[in-house]
Amino acid sequence: MSRANGADLGFEQEIWKAADVLRGNMDASEYKHVVLGLIFLKYISDAFEHRYQEGSL
Repeated sequence: MSRANGADLGFEQEIWKAADVLRGNMDASEYKHVVLGLIFLKYISDAFEHRYQEGSL
């Protein structure tokens, strides 16, 4: 998959396949709850890391 900046990371297809395997037969309307939870955890993790690097924690 090529990006607007010309970068081709090369692992996007593997990630997509892994997501399909993890989703299994789950309906997309149910799977969104899993994905939104993971996005929230990533956001919290990044915010914590940022605050930790600043020395605020």
